[in-house]
Amino acid sequence: MRKAELNRETLETQIYIELNLDGKGSSDISTGIGFFDHMLILFSKHGLFDLKIVAKGDLNVDSHHTIEDVGITMGKAFNTALRDKVGITRYGSVYLPMDEALVRVVVDISGRPFLHYDVSFTAERIGEMDTKMVEEFMRAFAFNAGITLHMDLLHGSNNHHIAEACFKGLGRALRYAVSLDEREAGLPTTKGVL
Repeated sequence: MRKAELNRETLETQIYIELNLDGKGSSDISTGIGFFDHMLILFSKHGLFDLKIVAKGDLNVDSHHTIEDVGITMGKAFNTALRDKVGITRYGSVYLPMDEALVRVVVDISGRPFLHYDVSFTAERIGEMDTKMVEEFMRAFAFNAGITLHMDLLHGSNNHHIAEACFKGLGRALRYAVSLDEREAGLPTTKGVL
């Protein structure tokens, strides 16, 4: 099983994460930010990743540090759980509809962190989560996981649906990218390293 367990402690946050890439999509999430918890549960379910997160942060300030630090720690756990990356499919892409919203998510487990993010919201907050933090989470996750991530809103008007499509799409695209290809004997690259 490809698993990781990580702690991250700063003066602003304390994050504990368990991640199993070969799970069933079960989750136990507690960040203190209800809408963010909901998004991470969706990521877990659609990625078929078992995910446990216990996060405590300075929510009296705002949600920024907690969400960013969860992204950092999740990204590092993801990279650790991948181990040597031998046999993975490497690429994953999905068009994720959520009612009127449609988001395209494309990932490459390349070892070259990059984020292209073209998603806009019409509200500043959903529940207790600032919508600008969706991008901050995606950046923190992608850069610490060592993946290239492209995320585009093709259309949509309901902010909840847009955010949900982003997190479901990330889970689903990564599910495909981390899947093992029995025909791939080594690393899926001509460079010899990912």
